[in-house]
Amino acid sequence: MGTMDYFIKITRTPYEEPYHLQLWLEVSNGRQTASMEIYVNTDALVDAGKSLEKFPRYATDVYLFELGSEKPEDRWAYYLRIRAFLTNGRGHCALLFRMNNNRDLPYRELAEFCIEAEAANINRLGSLLRDFSKLEHDTLLWSSIESVLE
Repeated sequence: MGTMDYFIKITRTPYEEPYHLQLWLEVSNGRQTASMEIYVNTDALVDAGKSLEKFPRYATDVYLFELGSEKPEDRWAYYLRIRAFLTNGRGHCALLFRMNNNRDLPYRELAEFCIEAEAANINRLGSLLRDFSKLEHDTLLWSSIESVLE
């Protein structure tokens, strides 16, 4: 496991709630940091939370969350992929993030990196996402050190 501190910070801006959420997503593995604005369905956030709370269910379990597309013909403003997977047979896990604003150069912003985390901490992230989707808090912070809703 890496010694650097990782974090995910999600900040909510009231939009077309309670069905659609406008979120500012900041992610860091301690070496790289990326951020982007996303619009997501509240139900998708609940589903992601439930899936991550139970991850991993078995040795080859993979959880995939995708929003948007990188294919130009799909005409999405952005693409976000979050993939939870096991890195070895001893239960070590990682979250892969890919963020692409799908803009032309020189405005393109693209990032891809992993956060290594224990399954119990990924489960805690799932629980935080589920609680955050109740729209009672403005900020979710999940890190190697703390997990809080504010």
